Amino acid sequence: MPSTTRRAAAAVKTPAEPEGLPQPLPEPSVDDLRLETVLGALSDPLRLTIVRKLLLESERFDHPCGWFGLDRPKSSLTHHFKALREAGVTRQRQYGLERRSQVRIDDLNERFPGLLDLVAAWMPEPQ
Repeated sequence: MPSTTRRAAAAVKTPAEPEGLPQPLPEPSVDDLRLETVLGALSDPLRLTIVRKLLLESERFDHPCGWFGLDRPKSSLTHHFKALREAGVTRQRQYGLERRSQVRIDDLNERFPGLLDLVAAWMPEPQ
């Protein structure tokens, strides 16, 4: 019988929501979240990396694109962040000219229990 190794559960960070936030950009409601859409958004390794970093390394309530340290053109990053938001994985808010993102932890855990634990436990391939 093959042996199985179990990874330690990663600690998902959930910073408290500050007061006076701008309204979120359009996103699907919790009831409209669809597993195939969420999994489709998470099927891209860069988007999976973005979500994992938000889950495990958040320093504040939400983060701008520059915080992720991704070496990609701005138009490419805009596409990836929009795909995550439209799938219902992240929530984005507009702060002047800057958009900041956070994972919809409570919504995703309600709709798809255990999914974010899998994302947090995922390890990217070494580059």
